[in-house]
Amino acid sequence: MKRATSHQVAKLANVSRTTVSFVLNDVPDMGISPETRSRVLEAARQLGYVPNALARSLVSGATRTVGLLMPQDDQVHANVDAYIPRFLSGVTLTCQSRGYKVLFEPLNRAEPAGTFVGLVDSGRIDGLIALNPRKEDLSYLNDAAANGFPLVVFGPSFTGYDSIRSLNADNRDAARRATEHLLALGHRRIAHIGFAADDTPIVRERLSGFRDAMQAASVDVDPAWIGYGNYSAGSGEEAMRAILARRPGITALFAGNDTVAFGAMAALRDVGLRIPDDVAIVGYDDIPLAAYAAPPLTTMRTEPFDEGSHAAAMLLRIIAGEQPERGHTQAEVPLVVRRSCGARTG
Repeated sequence: MKRATSHQVAKLANVSRTTVSFVLNDVPDMGISPETRSRVLEAARQLGYVPNALARSLVSGATRTVGLLMPQDDQVHANVDAYIPRFLSGVTLTCQSRGYKVLFEPLNRAEPAGTFVGLVDSGRIDGLIALNPRKEDLSYLNDAAANGFPLVVFGPSFTGYDSIRSLNADNRDAARRATEHLLALGHRRIAHIGFAADDTPIVRERLSGFRDAMQAASVDVDPAWIGYGNYSAGSGEEAMRAILARRPGITALFAGNDTVAFGAMAALRDVGLRIPDDVAIVGYDDIPLAAYAAPPLTTMRTEPFDEGSHAAAMLLRIIAGEQPERGHTQAEVPLVVRRSCGARTG
């Protein structure tokens, strides 16, 4: 079946091909009446006409493509948690529903700060979503936004970058509440495993929340009971084994994400410790498998699909010329209590 052409659309709508181009590329201030615009759109719908992306970008100056920047490329390797695919789905489906494509741009952690600037300057994208950017990239993102480039940051909390529109969860507060839950159950020897390296901003925020709760309860944080994973269950298992080797005796664990928690649970079972009888566990994210862990995992619930969708929707509003009222938006992170922490669930 041959692809419909703009000439066929123009003939069916009884207008010129130039008018078809202006309408379908949404070129403003061309003096096209609403009736004519409606007629062109209906003709295109009837014929199933899809504009050539390159031609449309030449006419409108827009690529109809947004970039998704994720500096920590460890997150896209095979053995990762389930958060990233759902965030990507939220971004992609929301963009597709508005006629945009997504260009995924993972960056190696070893690359210098600001490497993504070439993508911003290339003219290949109309806007950018930066997921969990490194601290050293924030000034470059702020400069790009200050120069009028549409972008949205999702991830860590930050101050001093007034041009950036951002969304995130209050990681520090959520981690504090997760730890308070374990403290309320009577635990004092509580370990923590970050889901990535300790120079990752969100890892630091969750560790700070953990420390806040322990300090408020006048409980010392034993450095031997702090470990770090690398997103995967295997890294959580390794970190848990290292903690047990340094100083056994923990009675609870707050894990920086659910996938790391799964690995830690495996390490505990391997040395004969029961969950939650010997060690209570709280994770973070409430990924789909959390409810089916053995035992089901108590965790802090995030909504990665919605978060990706909201980030994409905000970016598309900025591209369209709107300015969201608030520079920074935070999502709620509720605690979901299941059997892994030992609390009664009713």
